[in-house]
Amino acid sequence: MEVVAVLGASSDTNRYSYKAIQMLKEYGHTPIPVHPRETEVLGYKVVPEIKALVNQGTKVDTLTMYVNSALSTKYQQDIIDLKPRRVIFNPGSENPGLEQALKEKGIKVEEACTLVLLRTNQY
Repeated sequence: MEVVAVLGASSDTNRYSYKAIQMLKEYGHTPIPVHPRETEVLGYKVVPEIKALVNQGTKVDTLTMYVNSALSTKYQQDIIDLKPRRVIFNPGSENPGLEQALKEKGIKVEEACTLVLLRTNQY
């Protein structure tokens, strides 16, 4: 199973990022919530920023995005330094410039819904 960083994680049960963490756990993956102001989501300690994962040497298979393009652009170098195998841009988080930069670094990019990918066995 995969280690999955969830950028834009939320403890609000109505948010899709919360549902993604819940479903990733249900499907046997290890979610790592990432958010600067949250402390815990579904019992998982929240990491304040992607750079912390890089500094810890955490191996992340997939980064799933739940932030808008203005925010994700600010994290471009940190995401590249993280070197995930894949980045999923969930609906509303699309960022063509970042997607192109990641592809150029050999990182697989998907515009898809993490929840749908899990439910339809396409994850």
